[in-house]
Amino acid sequence: MKQTICNLLGAPVQDGAGRLGCEMGPSAFRAAGIGPALQSLGHGVIDHGNIVPAPARDVTHANPAIQALPEIVAWTEALSQAVYEASAQGLTIVLGGDHSLAAGTLAGHARRAKENGRKLFVLWLDAHPDLHTLETTESGHLHGVPMGYALGLPGFSGAFPPLAAALDPARVCMMGLRSVDPAERRVLAESGVRVHDMRAIDENGVAVLLRGFLDEVEAQDGVLHVSLDVDFLDPDIAPGVGTTVPGGATFREAHLIMEMLHDSGRVTSLDLVELNPFLDERGRTARLMVDLTASLMGRSVLDRPTRSF
Repeated sequence: MKQTICNLLGAPVQDGAGRLGCEMGPSAFRAAGIGPALQSLGHGVIDHGNIVPAPARDVTHANPAIQALPEIVAWTEALSQAVYEASAQGLTIVLGGDHSLAAGTLAGHARRAKENGRKLFVLWLDAHPDLHTLETTESGHLHGVPMGYALGLPGFSGAFPPLAAALDPARVCMMGLRSVDPAERRVLAESGVRVHDMRAIDENGVAVLLRGFLDEVEAQDGVLHVSLDVDFLDPDIAPGVGTTVPGGATFREAHLIMEMLHDSGRVTSLDLVELNPFLDERGRTARLMVDLTASLMGRSVLDRPTRSF
């Protein structure tokens, strides 16, 4: 990946999660030094500040479990437009915020790729597939629906904004899954999304699995969006998240993924999501996420600084 302009956009979204705290995520990423870390690698940094949601509309749905639908729709509209505009200026990094924000970022990046005549691939690093629709969600927390929306699954019309371009499931790779609801399992079985759960990672290693996907991105001259959820990581190294699932990726597995992504030169956008500083330990998770971003942007294992605690 060449030196580039990194556009930072804060997305203080917490309405899609089941607890408060994610709205502090953008501030935590900035306090953990994401801007200086990128600049130290020779990249330009433009911090656009925090995105403001669109005016909320009176949006309802028949599913009584759904929570904060008008708020998430408003965020989706604002985020889609914001990342679409920022993507014309270089690489975009959205600082979240819960994973409901991906409904907007995926929609905006898919629109940009379609206009540019490029094929958009997505690497989804998460314990959950977030493949529910407004009809299938039982918890009602809308951080569980962004991938379902971006793939164009039925059940969003009349509530969420129409998609300029839906994702192609054959160009989506999910790694690290270990908590999948029955409705999501059915979609995964039928959709053609590539899935590498934690058992597959244990049996094969992340390098073999990721290399196959990156080879496909290269073969199709695609652009790659990466969505990194804190709960992709094992909670022992990343406690600052409200949806902890034991058995996640290790420190070195996560860094290897980022280093391979850097080597591919295909990443054009990144979402950092589900950081809840209220649940973190003295900024430990925020610093790790910044460190992983630095690996994605060119810091190698030989450059890793020694830290004293």
